[in-house]
Amino acid sequence: MFNDFKVTSSRGDYMVSYARWDDALPGHLNTGDVVIMDQVIPELYPKLMAATEGAEVLLIKANEESKTYEAIGRILEELVSVGFSKTNKIVAIGGGITQDVTSFAASVLLRGVDWTFFPTNLASQCDSCIGSKTSVNLGVYKNQLGGFYPPKEIVIDFNFCQTLSPIDICAGLGEMMHYFLVDGPESLDKLSGEVQRAKTDEHALALLISKSLLIKKEMVERDEFDRGPRRVFNYGHTFGHALEAVTNFAVPHGIAVAYGIDLANILSTKLDLIDRSLRNEVRPILEKVWLDCRIPDFEIEDYFSALMKDKKNEGGRLHAILTRGLGDMFQTPVDLDEQIKGSITDFFKYKVYERNL
Repeated sequence: MFNDFKVTSSRGDYMVSYARWDDALPGHLNTGDVVIMDQVIPELYPKLMAATEGAEVLLIKANEESKTYEAIGRILEELVSVGFSKTNKIVAIGGGITQDVTSFAASVLLRGVDWTFFPTNLASQCDSCIGSKTSVNLGVYKNQLGGFYPPKEIVIDFNFCQTLSPIDICAGLGEMMHYFLVDGPESLDKLSGEVQRAKTDEHALALLISKSLLIKKEMVERDEFDRGPRRVFNYGHTFGHALEAVTNFAVPHGIAVAYGIDLANILSTKLDLIDRSLRNEVRPILEKVWLDCRIPDFEIEDYFSALMKDKKNEGGRLHAILTRGLGDMFQTPVDLDEQIKGSITDFFKYKVYERNL
C-alpha cells in the first residue's frame, strides 16, 4: 500500500522506508554504532530496547532543554568517550527533539558522520523526518542554531502511533495542516472528514502521513536549503512558535501551528488578501485539531516580543506567511502597527478562534 521513496539531496540522497522496526532495526546496527533514544521508548517498547543489545545507547529527555547547544555538547563528549569513529553511525529513535539532537551532533562530530532515523511520534513521521534541517536552541531562543544534514535512511513504522495520546495525535494533525492547505486541497469538506477519521482510524492516519510527506518531498527537492519557495511551509509557524514560547510549551507545537494558521488567515482577511468566508471555512478543520488543548493565559506584550525574536525576521520587521487563498501562500513583511496588534490581541483575549468572523 505504501511505497518507499527517495529524497534527492545535494548532501546525499536518502530513502524513506515503510517497515516495522523489529524487521528493520537489526540491519541498521553494527559494532561501534551508537543509539540516541528518547528515554520513554524502553518503557513503551521493551523489546525494542532488547534489540539494541551490544550497541551503546544514550537515553535523552524529549524536552527543549535537551536540544540546547550545551546539552548536545555533553552528548558529543559521550560519543567521543566511547570511541565513536568516522566509520560508525548514530541511530536515532524518538521524535523531533531526538532528531534535532542527533542530526546536529552527527553534522559536527568528526566533520560529519552517518545517521539513521526511526521517528516514533506523529509530528516527526509526517513532517520533520525529511527536509534535512537541524535545529538547536540557544539559551531561551528556539531553533537559532542549525544547518542541513540529512540521514542516510528514515524508517517509518506506523505502529508507533498506537501509543500516542489524543493530544499527540492532534499535534501531528496540526503539523500536517499547513502542508495540505499550502498544497491546495481539492475539497475542504473532504479534508475535514479525513482529519476527523484520522483521530481514531490508524489506516486513515497512515494515509495522511504518506500524503503529507509526498507534498513536502516535492518542495524540499525544489528548494533544499529553504531560500525561496519552501518558505511557504512556515505558514502558521511564526505565530505558532510565539504561542509556544509565551505558554512555556504548554501548547504542543503542532497545535500551536494550527492556531497560528487561523491567526495568519485572520490577518490575511484584515489586509484584504482573502475573503472572510474562506477563513471561516478553514477554521472548523483547525478546531478539530486544537479542541482538546486550550490556550492558557499570558501577557500579550510577551507574545509580541516573542514574535519579534522569530529567526525569519529581517531588518527588524516581522516576516510571516500570509495567504491569498488555498495553495497561494507567500512570505511578506508585516508591521506590528496598531491594527495588526489589535487583531492579534482580539484573537487571544476574546478567543476569536472559537467563532466565525
